[in-house]
Amino acid sequence: MTRSPETQPQKLPGQSAGTDKKKKITLETVFPDNPAWQPLRIDPAVGERMAYDGLIGGYGCCYGAFYSIIGQMAELHGAPYNEFPFHVMKAGRGGVGGWESTCGALLGAAFAYGLFYEKKEHNELVRELFYWHDTTPLPIYRPATNCKLDVELPSCTIGNVLCTTSKVRWAHASGFPVKSKERSERCARLTADVARKAIEILNAKIDGSFVPTVDKKAAIQYTVDVG
Repeated sequence: MTRSPETQPQKLPGQSAGTDKKKKITLETVFPDNPAWQPLRIDPAVGERMAYDGLIGGYGCCYGAFYSIIGQMAELHGAPYNEFPFHVMKAGRGGVGGWESTCGALLGAAFAYGLFYEKKEHNELVRELFYWHDTTPLPIYRPATNCKLDVELPSCTIGNVLCTTSKVRWAHASGFPVKSKERSERCARLTADVARKAIEILNAKIDGSFVPTVDKKAAIQYTVDVG
């Protein structure tokens, strides 16, 4: 493992200058030396289905989005991708442990990017994905087969990455209750949408055609009366 050039050892809070070097604790970022651990092109269409199945299968939105990227690499290429402990991503369901903070689908994609890219590039990819999520009417995806709830669902622009806000604003726009089968289906489809877009961005990055379109200082806020 090698230290990231971005991050040098740092003294922990409360450490005195005279601390015994043998006991000194440092923080550092490490990345795999294995040249096989590289981002690889994958299929957005396959990914969106994997993400959808991951959520309705009970693993959650974070797991679904992450597995659609790294899991797809694992299924196609084996090691080292299949060595990742995918079960840890179940912690991101429902906005992290059901706390309804940041959307788990977005978290899963951001974590996948983080396996390959350091701060500057990682931030660019995340901004692109999150801005798209906030400004695009979702959901778009509707499974052609094996749809858990095969109904037409309205799309709307959420303008926010928070899980709870996303659910409430969609419920207000659609007329379906927050705690309904329709809203659950909507989140499964949104997870598929996020996975597809995340993979498209990643593929462009790998191809060298990715050009950031979102200013790093950009911030958007929508005021929506949710009643």
